[in-house]
Amino acid sequence: MKEFDLVVVGDLNAELVLTGDVVPQFGQVEKLVEDATLTMGSSAGIFACAAARLGLRVVMVGKVGPDEFGRFVINYLKDRNIDTGGVVVDERVKTGLGVILSRGNDRAILTYLGSIAELRYQDIDLSLLEQARHLHLGSYFLLDALRPDLPRLFAQARAQGLTVSLDTNYDPSEQWNDGLAETLAQAGIFLPNTAELFAITGQTELEPALAQLAGQIPLVAVKLGEAGAIAQRGADIFRADPLPISVVDTTGAGDSFDAGFLYGYLAGWDLAQALRLGCVCGSLSTRAAGGTAAQPTLAEALALM
Repeated sequence: MKEFDLVVVGDLNAELVLTGDVVPQFGQVEKLVEDATLTMGSSAGIFACAAARLGLRVVMVGKVGPDEFGRFVINYLKDRNIDTGGVVVDERVKTGLGVILSRGNDRAILTYLGSIAELRYQDIDLSLLEQARHLHLGSYFLLDALRPDLPRLFAQARAQGLTVSLDTNYDPSEQWNDGLAETLAQAGIFLPNTAELFAITGQTELEPALAQLAGQIPLVAVKLGEAGAIAQRGADIFRADPLPISVVDTTGAGDSFDAGFLYGYLAGWDLAQALRLGCVCGSLSTRAAGGTAAQPTLAEALALM
């Protein structure tokens, strides 16, 4: 029995979520929002919270600074029963911060990278790989210092018997490369959304783009937003619908989907059921502002399967 189900590697930051149907305007124009929530940000951090909420044993690997936001992030993870033994506090940097303006199904995001871009291969306690079943990485394109060494990290994890998943998230530079092919070659599971799928493949239609990646990666599961999700393994294709739900904020819905899907995958479920659990978890997470406030327990998600 391994000590952890998941080693989660990637970005860590606090996030200020502003909710309201407004558009910011320069020229010192003041606009009013409906609500403001300080919460856990970051793809990897939100994913870790979702996985722990489902009952998976999670250890987090990331970097924060010695500041209020760093302490907030560490305490937030601990409060959700996530082991923070792999989180480095770097005295030389400030913790990353995200500001999101959310209006239902859409959002605008401003991110200060700070400590996110400073996580390095040398910061990772590789002994954690011996204690886990699976490695998941989030926000590939934000991990500037770690990115060149990700093929090596993934290969090492696989050599030690772990399965490996990757969610790149959006590329702010919109180059969609920077060693990604080498990293994907070492990943067993890839979890993009449609925008990321099309940008990475250069395709404009869903099934050809999915088939292109499925020819390179053993398992690809694509988040389709209001249309649910689709996955392909070899020649087999699976689809799942989302839950009909009144959306408050879509922040982190894809990360909650990842957690649900990987729960099913690690439990040995068939892929159709794993995909369905991912859709349920992603849908339910949109019921409140921020990525973590409405994440379901396993019992809650199963009741709606």
